[in-house]
Amino acid sequence: MSLSVSEIRRGMSILYDGELYEVVEYEHSKRGRSGAVGKTKLKHLKTGRVLAATFKGSENTESAFLESRELQYLFHDGDNLVFMDAESFDQFPLSKEVLGPQADFLIEGENVVGCYYIKDLVKVDLPNFAELRVIHTEPGVKGDTVSNVEKPATVETGAVVNVPLFVKEGDLLKIDTRTGTYVERL
Repeated sequence: MSLSVSEIRRGMSILYDGELYEVVEYEHSKRGRSGAVGKTKLKHLKTGRVLAATFKGSENTESAFLESRELQYLFHDGDNLVFMDAESFDQFPLSKEVLGPQADFLIEGENVVGCYYIKDLVKVDLPNFAELRVIHTEPGVKGDTVSNVEKPATVETGAVVNVPLFVKEGDLLKIDTRTGTYVERL
């Protein structure tokens, strides 16, 4: 199904020049007598590559239906992450590049939503927040109470997150997986 410029939305999966992409950013504009224009950033769902594209009318674009299924993250194998379908128990490898920096916040055994396009796993949606334990951080300096001062902390998945000075080893933190930022101590 062909899409017009006004139908494109952020987060939508589309076919662009025969390839499957997700719309990461979208800006719609209309100037004077000329037609509407949509400026986008598209992420290729198999390679993770991001490109900028401008749409006028319904050129080279059609929507792509992705089927969602519950998956469980099993383990990482080199540059791939291995997921298991919760119903069929089939295992699917997915390149770490496709998930991007969010892959650093996956915990073995965690349930996620897998998106399939014609029986191929192309995308995994992680929860927006992860609860992770701090395994290493330097102690805060006593008397250093300046606001907005942060230090690096390594969490149980190996990711490094900037945290406030009062966070110590063993603390359980809430991390925003979309941005990789500290939210709160639990």
